Amino acid sequence: MNIQILYEDNHLLVVVKPPNLLSQGDITGDPDLLTLMKGYLKEKYEKPGNVYLGLVHRLDRPVGGVMVFAKTSKAAGRLSEQIRQRKFGRGYLAVVEGHPEPISGSLHNYLLKDHRKNLVKVVKPGTVGAQECRLDFCVVDMSRSHSLVRINLVTGRSHQIRVQMAESGHPLAGDKRYGSKTDAREQIALWAERIAFVHPTAKEEVVFTASPPKVKPWTEFHSVF
Repeated sequence: MNIQILYEDNHLLVVVKPPNLLSQGDITGDPDLLTLMKGYLKEKYEKPGNVYLGLVHRLDRPVGGVMVFAKTSKAAGRLSEQIRQRKFGRGYLAVVEGHPEPISGSLHNYLLKDHRKNLVKVVKPGTVGAQECRLDFCVVDMSRSHSLVRINLVTGRSHQIRVQMAESGHPLAGDKRYGSKTDAREQIALWAERIAFVHPTAKEEVVFTASPPKVKPWTEFHSVF
């Protein structure tokens, strides 16, 4: 599989994850990005035995976009600490159904995941096992029936953007699991556009971006590309 590499040094590997590829292996046994990138490093550097590559964040299987892997345990620890302290920036693009009003704001919910069904729902504060979730959003373009929304994650929970946007009345295009009426043959319209963090050794902020693929429904918006 041809994975686009945005950046690589002795500590980091930044790549673009294709949609519908697992971030990490699961019980399906389907190909996953972590294993593929370990294979890339093993071949490129002719490394014997197992190759270390730290997974510090994930993208849901249907979601594509920018991901960073740690090539050392020290880098993994420092990146994970930035995520815990909410100093790891994650920006997304989403195509949602309808036209949100107001066109910008914040969403604050409590989410509970049903691991058996792999389904997340909004619940009342205080529900056992619920996680507090926040995101900021801004509509940047509109078509007749959809809106292009730029999203900044404050917290990073499983299915968070998908569930919170659906709860607001504007599910992601193509996301049948959470109420989309868009043609199911289309991909879920969520893309990890941007990550920003402090380099684990250089101690300087680095930013990496990637645009979504030129397919529907992204092509409804010329401002994307």
